[in-house]
Amino acid sequence: MKNRTLFAVMTVAALSSGCTNLQRSRDLANPDVAGQTLAEQVCSNCHGVTGMASSPNFPNLAAQQEVYFTNQLNEFRGHSRRDPAGFEYMWGISRSLTDKQVHELAVYFAAQKHPNQPVERSAAEIEAGHAIFTSGIAAKGIPPCGSCHGPGGGGNDKFPRIAGQHADYLIKQLTVFQRTDERPEGSIMKTVAHELTRDNIVAVSAYLQSIPE
Repeated sequence: MKNRTLFAVMTVAALSSGCTNLQRSRDLANPDVAGQTLAEQVCSNCHGVTGMASSPNFPNLAAQQEVYFTNQLNEFRGHSRRDPAGFEYMWGISRSLTDKQVHELAVYFAAQKHPNQPVERSAAEIEAGHAIFTSGIAAKGIPPCGSCHGPGGGGNDKFPRIAGQHADYLIKQLTVFQRTDERPEGSIMKTVAHELTRDNIVAVSAYLQSIPE
């Protein structure tokens, strides 16, 4: 009887340990690890636990559109998104994710709050960016950013939230759209960004980071 009791205790302990490990797992190849766990244990290293990245090299994911987020992870998994800043990190990370995990990650980050972001740019630069965001540049055939991304920059399904995004990250991505074909699913942005000057890109990026919650 004593041996049976000891065996039962050891079994329970092993199962409990397994549950704890699963809840804290960083195993990207384990389909049983929940998306939220991966967000907290893996994604947080670059994007922050709540999706607010401390480094402007990495995008904020908090309050991002679920559809857009899912599409981006699928592009990374399928190796169709090829911008170096993305694939160097995300091809390997996304490789073994299941559809369920991708969905859970999208739901988790979409539910996070996005606090205001400070921006170190001049008032004149931010105002110039605001004009591009709301009115576009008619002389160059550039439409207002808000026509796709919403009047507050919060996004709309396949169009991402860009409000409160790091200006440096936005500058980098607008340059990718403008000069390369490394993001084929965002081909519409190549057309939009084509006629933007460097000053235009910096100004609109500064404004977008400054948009309040």
